[in-house]
Amino acid sequence: MNRYFYKASLFLGLLFGLSCQSQTESVQIAFLADVHLHDVYATLDSTDYQGVWNPKSKRFATIRTMGSQLHSTRIFNENYFAFLAALDDIASRGIHYVVMPGDFSDDGQPMNIRALRDILNEYRTHHDITFLLATGNHDPVRPFNLPAGKRDFLGTNGQNQVIMSKSGLYTPTRNDELPVVLTPSVQKSGYHDILSLLGEFGFYPNKDHLYWSCPFANYDYESYTYDLAQEQSALEQRQYAIASPGFVVPDVSYVCEPVEGVWFLSIDANVYIPKPAAHDPEQPQSYGSASTGYNHVLSHKRHLITWVKKIVEEAKRLDKTLIPFSHYPMVDFYDEATGEIRQLFGQDGMQLHRIPSEEVAQLFAKAGLTVHFGGHMHINDTGIRLIEENSLVNVQIPSIAAYIPGYKIATLLPEGQLEIETITLDTVPRFDELFALYQMEYDYMKEQGNSPLWDRQILEAKSYIEYTEWHLKQLIAFRFVRDWPEELKNQLLQSTGLDLLYASQEHVDFDSALSSQRYTATARQKVASLLAQAQSKTSDWQAWTGYDLILDFYRLRSADELAFALIGEERLAQYELLYQAFDPDSSSMLHSQIYDLLKITHHFTHGAPADHFKINLRTGALSRINDRTN
Repeated sequence: MNRYFYKASLFLGLLFGLSCQSQTESVQIAFLADVHLHDVYATLDSTDYQGVWNPKSKRFATIRTMGSQLHSTRIFNENYFAFLAALDDIASRGIHYVVMPGDFSDDGQPMNIRALRDILNEYRTHHDITFLLATGNHDPVRPFNLPAGKRDFLGTNGQNQVIMSKSGLYTPTRNDELPVVLTPSVQKSGYHDILSLLGEFGFYPNKDHLYWSCPFANYDYESYTYDLAQEQSALEQRQYAIASPGFVVPDVSYVCEPVEGVWFLSIDANVYIPKPAAHDPEQPQSYGSASTGYNHVLSHKRHLITWVKKIVEEAKRLDKTLIPFSHYPMVDFYDEATGEIRQLFGQDGMQLHRIPSEEVAQLFAKAGLTVHFGGHMHINDTGIRLIEENSLVNVQIPSIAAYIPGYKIATLLPEGQLEIETITLDTVPRFDELFALYQMEYDYMKEQGNSPLWDRQILEAKSYIEYTEWHLKQLIAFRFVRDWPEELKNQLLQSTGLDLLYASQEHVDFDSALSSQRYTATARQKVASLLAQAQSKTSDWQAWTGYDLILDFYRLRSADELAFALIGEERLAQYELLYQAFDPDSSSMLHSQIYDLLKITHHFTHGAPADHFKINLRTGALSRINDRTN
């Protein structure tokens, strides 16, 4: 279906040294973003509490409730098994470099950081994989250790179990059936504690690597020695003043060369801005979260732009291929639909505050970056910006903890080619290992008369992709649908595709047109013409509802063209026909909202390649290698 495909030849510039570094040709790099690892079988410190006995695994499980997962944009538990499956798949492909651009943990708790360290060490030892990490907003949630905990661990009979890092963080209520568990294993660790466990995965120099540096180092490539880098990599030397007086926080950006000719550039774009009333720089509560990303880099961390420009120039001088990555996107990730999204869902809808400003793309493109790999949004996307003679391609990596779960592979090829492939995780061994515990939770909630219950059909999922799609459906019901204009939501939920097609041709009140099903002769004639043009029947349009449109909208928002095959060519064509049929200048508010919705859907289906594609870095052309709709 070529009309859904973005066709353009874009000038992307040269990825420095790619064509002349024969030793880098065919190097493959896997990108795993937003793993959000939670240790489902953790051993908790300073407590006798072991968790909930899982009869299937014969182990005590330390998991969050299904109810909490279905209200979150990420899965908490099953991504543990998905992470192992992804690493097994990467190892089976013979890939030796894995980049993890942030949110590698679920809030940086010691129990989860230790589990991550052990897993990475296992795959490094047995499969010769080099792991290179960047911090995300969930890795240090604040720059320093933050007392914390969760109220939604799964308890012994299906109840909520409160687990806190220290007393005083939670006030028990009369509804609590279980005593609060106290353990330091669930505090939110800051930079120091995280790097003390994960520092060897890029954050500090490695004797086996050819080069390592950071924004605070004062040596160059020619004067580099491991001992010198080790001396200047100390965390207390890698800090900057974010506010006065005394507010100094770490910046753990780095560049390293684990294979000759390839520089991995890890950008720490976390920005923790002190709160207005803050007076103690050493208190984690004095700082806000870092979820905004590059917009705050421009206002509070501009030394990174200067440093990135320096690294780009050095890479060019030394003929190094530069692979930049960070947790946050550098380019708008909504396929140029941001204006319509803001108009339909409001200023704060669909996490619009996380979209980087155009100035972000401009500054980093002018600094010389041509490609950047990011995460944070749990979506699959490719964003492109042409800034004068410069260009920037932002490759957005999907999460393994959300729909559609997957990761990216970048392959450096001869003749100036860079191949990007998206690998989806359908087969995940053990993904249903905890389902019996969720059934216990469901039965307890039902017995207690809790409402609304989550849909237990999620426990019938036969694959991990199906499981994540059920997660998306429940997330729409419990959370996303609150973003929608009430009248639009209600009308869609009572409409079929045929209703919407007729309504597109009616110039009377929308509600009366649908509720009475009395369409004018003119409207019937126009619809008949549209059906003949599309070679479709009325039954084809009656087969789906406005809810299906809402679901497909979020499928496309999350997965981009990975969702095409699941939605189907026929349905995509029907959405496109509706988009063309609705009047963009209608005086009806409801008509205008449906048009905006269809226009956003149109943008989502006409974006740049986001599945498997190749960039010709000499001609600037993007070409799809495969099409999942075929």
